[in-house]
Amino acid sequence: MASLDDLKKRISSVKSTQKITKAMKMVAAAKLRRAQESAEKGRPYSEKMNNIILNLSNGISDIENAPKLLSGTGEDKVHLCVVMTSDRGLCGGFNTNIIKKAKIFFQKILDDGKTLKIITVGSKGYDQLKRVYGDNIIERISFKDSKNVNYFDADKVGKIVIEKFEKKEFDICTIFYNQFKNVITQIPQEQQIIPLNTSEKEENSQEDNYEFEPEEDEILSNLLPKNISTQIFKAMLENSASEQGSRMSAMDNATRNAGEMVDKLTIEYNRSRQAAITKELIEIISGAESL
Repeated sequence: MASLDDLKKRISSVKSTQKITKAMKMVAAAKLRRAQESAEKGRPYSEKMNNIILNLSNGISDIENAPKLLSGTGEDKVHLCVVMTSDRGLCGGFNTNIIKKAKIFFQKILDDGKTLKIITVGSKGYDQLKRVYGDNIIERISFKDSKNVNYFDADKVGKIVIEKFEKKEFDICTIFYNQFKNVITQIPQEQQIIPLNTSEKEENSQEDNYEFEPEEDEILSNLLPKNISTQIFKAMLENSASEQGSRMSAMDNATRNAGEMVDKLTIEYNRSRQAAITKELIEIISGAESL
């Protein structure tokens, strides 16, 4: 059994930890409000841009001469996966859920005998993937110094992806991130951004008809690179809200667990103290009787 002094120190230590987790929960709650608003505002823009590009692609008669970002290389031998995680920990299963989703996809690609290339955005993703897939990671990106999610950071990632595509380093690009639903629930997503997924064309077949000027090809050549950066930016916004929601939930659980531990340790401390007092009284009484 631990001594009274050890129990006292442990109670003090757990109380200090409880104060930290409570403070982190409050900070995450304040950041979550702003991140959630940004994510919700970004969804309609990214979805509408994607729909317009799909509508434009339906009007192209010569698919073979269409922009490669839209039609692809015609092969699927080399896959580039952009795994987007956080740069900071203590956010529950946020990063782990994205990595699990990505690993299932990785294994499927490797089992089919295809080439896998990985870009990690966020240090936590790199830390979890480097042991098994270290040879497949071709680029690691971190935005630790950025205080808030911004389009310029997303555009940097988008330009790296486009540059590698133009150099014919891959055929298909897929991004992985968490979609924010609420504080408790964040849904891991995989989204193909190069080329556009044909299933999306079928889902969005009942769209409004637009009249475009200049021609579809010319518009797409300017719009497609921007759409890639926009989709990455949307994923970063969703990740930011999901990270804060997951951190808030994790810190809330940690605070409650610390409280329960303090209660248990306090009871143990009181029992040990009572046992020590009782033992001293028995020794005093026994000594008095012996006289």
